[in-house]
Order: sequence, then C-alpha cells, then structure tokens
Amino acid sequence: MQQVIETGLKSTEQSEVAKMARVKKKERQQLLVEKVKEKPFLTDEELAKALGVSVQTIRLDRLELGIPELRGRIRKMAETAQNKVKSIQSGEVVGELIDLELGHSGISLLRVTEDMVFAKTQIAKGHYMFSQANSLALAIIDAPMAVTGVANVKYKVPVHVGEKLIAKAEIVRVRGNKYFVWVKTRNDTQEVFRAKFIMVSWGEEKKGARA
Repeated sequence: MQQVIETGLKSTEQSEVAKMARVKKKERQQLLVEKVKEKPFLTDEELAKALGVSVQTIRLDRLELGIPELRGRIRKMAETAQNKVKSIQSGEVVGELIDLELGHSGISLLRVTEDMVFAKTQIAKGHYMFSQANSLALAIIDAPMAVTGVANVKYKVPVHVGEKLIAKAEIVRVRGNKYFVWVKTRNDTQEVFRAKFIMVSWGEEKKGARA
C-alpha cells in the first residue's frame, strides 16, 4: 500500500515538474521573441547569455518559433530596405542597410574588421563611422538626388575590432529642400558616435516645412 502511495506521489511530482518546465519554456520563448524584436542584431550566443540558457536551446526555440538566425534576419530586412533608396545607390550605403522608412528614418549595421583599425592602437578609424552615418543620412532622403550641406559630428567612445555598430538616422526637421538629420551610432552597450547633418535635395517638388 505504501509503495502504491509513493508511486502516486512521484507521478504527481513528475507531472508538476513537467508542467513547470512547459511554463518556463513558454515564458522563455516569449522573452526570446521580445528580445529579437527589440534588438534584431543579437547573435544566438548573445541571446543565450541574456536568457541564461545554452546556445542549443536558443536555436531549438528559434526553429520552433520560426525565427530565422541572425544572418537570415538581416538579409530579409536588407532586401526590403534597399529597394526603397532613391537619393543614392543602395550599394553605396556604408555597412548593411537594415531598415528604411523613406523620408523619415533608417538603420544600418557595420561590423568593424581588421582593415578598419589603426595597427598600433587597434582603434577604428573615424572616417568609417562618419561614412556609415553620412551615407545613411543620404539614404533616408526622399529625393532623386541629395548632398551633404553641413555636418557636425562627435566621436564619444573608441571602437575596436569585432564590434557591431548600429546607426539610426532620423529626419527631425524639413525646411524647403533642406533636411535636418540626426544620426546616433551604438555598439552593444553604449553610444559611440553621433552626428547632425543638413542634407540638401534636388529634383523634387517643394514640400511643406516640418517643424
């Protein structure tokens, strides 16, 4: 009789453990979806660290949820964004153009490689960050042609090999054919660069000023 009771208790405990595991998995997968939505450029390794699980668990969760791996997510976003560019060729954007809302905002990704840094200090050369920001600012202009009129930049933190730089550009004001664009660039943890541009467009009808 005692053995039957013990067996019943063990079965109940196992059922509760299985139930808890299902709840934990559901919560983890929800967090995974939120993380990818918030930061689509995170690798499986970074997601695993953020959620406190193994890389294999993240990969299994992604497959179950239908979430592509990082390169697949970037490729899908890039294909959509590149078809919208008007003022320059999409291939002229420095880095990978990931998102573009023409006339409003855009996002690009630049991976810092060995050829982008100074040999002695291993710090990234500033013109790469400037070019990423400047070309992105041009790409979001809704006009057949645009040039940089004014640039005000600030390098905030040294950048090194292996870092991923996410640049986000936004048009904050429009006056006639002048577009005031702010660009902020971050690595995984902090802002490393920012710029304010005045871009001048040609070949479009005059639009109402936007304050």
